[in-house]
Amino acid sequence: MSAGTGTPSGREQAVLDRIDRARRRRAKVREDRITLAHGSGGKATQTLIEGVFLEAFRNPLLEPLEDAAALTIHGSRLALTTDSFVVSPLFFPGGDIGDLAVNGTVNDLAVSGAEPLYLTAGFILEEGFPVADLTRIVESMRSAADAAGVAIVTGDTKVVQRGKVDGCYVNTAGVGVIDHPHRLGVATVRPGDAVIVSGPIGDHGITVMLARGELGIEADLRSDTAPVHGLVAALLAETPGVRAMRDATRGGVATVLNEMARAAEVAVVIDEQRIPVRAQVRGASELLGIDPLYVACEGRIVVVVDGAQAETALAAMRAHPLGSQAAIIGRIKADPPGLVLLNTAFGGTRICDLLVGDPLPRIC
Repeated sequence: MSAGTGTPSGREQAVLDRIDRARRRRAKVREDRITLAHGSGGKATQTLIEGVFLEAFRNPLLEPLEDAAALTIHGSRLALTTDSFVVSPLFFPGGDIGDLAVNGTVNDLAVSGAEPLYLTAGFILEEGFPVADLTRIVESMRSAADAAGVAIVTGDTKVVQRGKVDGCYVNTAGVGVIDHPHRLGVATVRPGDAVIVSGPIGDHGITVMLARGELGIEADLRSDTAPVHGLVAALLAETPGVRAMRDATRGGVATVLNEMARAAEVAVVIDEQRIPVRAQVRGASELLGIDPLYVACEGRIVVVVDGAQAETALAAMRAHPLGSQAAIIGRIKADPPGLVLLNTAFGGTRICDLLVGDPLPRIC
C-alpha cells in the first residue's frame, strides 16, 4: 500500500487487477483425474464444484452455494443440506465420526438460519469392519442427535469388499424449518460490517491430525465438535443485523472468508492479533508448517453482522457456552473486492488466498 494513504500503489494495483481477472474466469477442471486437493475445500474444490457440478445442476436454489438450500414449500420455509464424513481415524479425542456426522449436519442447517429437525444416516461399510466399532459409532450418533434435539428418521447401509473403503463412511442429510425474518447469505455482506468468530479456531483439525500418531507430537487438545444451533438462535434473537453465517469446516476460517469476499465482491480485512487460537494449536501448526486460519473447526461459526450491531452480537454470543470466547476479528471494506487481507502481528498486510490443496486431509 502507498505510504500514509492505505491505497494500492500502481504496481500493487496491477497485481490486484490480475488477481481479479483470474477470479472472474469461467471455472474449468484441468486435471484428467480427481486428486485429494479436489476435496480440500480450497481452490481445487471450488473449481470442481463450479466447473462440473454447478455447470450440470445449475438452478436458482443451488447457485448461492450456501451450506444449505433454502426452500419454500406451501408457504413454509425449509432448509435442506447433505454431507459425507470420511474422517481418519474414526475415533479421536473429543469425538468420533458418529457425533461429527450429526453435529456437522445440524450446523449446516443452523448457520442457514434454520431450526434443525430431522436427519438421515447412510453408512458405507468395509467387509470385516468390527461390529463393536459400528455400534459405538451409532450410539454416538444417537447421543449427539438427542443432545441437538433432532431425530434420525431414515437411512441406508451398503457393504463393499475389503480394501474398498477405509472402515466406515457416513453420509447424512438434514431438514430444518426457517421461522425468522432474517435474510441470510454471503451475498448480503456489505462494507462496514464486522466479522466475528465464535471461539478458538483449528482445534478439530489439529486434534485429528495428531490422533493419527504419525508425527510424534503430543498436545492436550480435543475436537471442538458440537451443535451450534443454540448459539445461532441466541444470536439471531438479539441481533437483527446478522448478514451471513458459516461453520468453518474444510479449509477453515480463511476459506469461509474468501467465499464471502468473492460472493459479495467486497474486501475482508482481519487482524491476526484478534483471532483466538489456543497455544497448543498454534504450536502444533508451527511444527507442521501450516496456518491455523486454514485448519478445520467443527463447532465454530464465522458471523458477519452490521457493524453498528457488532458489540450486541458479540455479547449475545459470549452469553452462550459455545461462544464464551467469541471475538471480533475484522471488518468488511469495499476494496480490493474479492480478497481477504490479514493485518499481521508485525505490522504488515498480506493476502489470505484460498489454498489449492489441503494440508490436513480426511479431517471430516
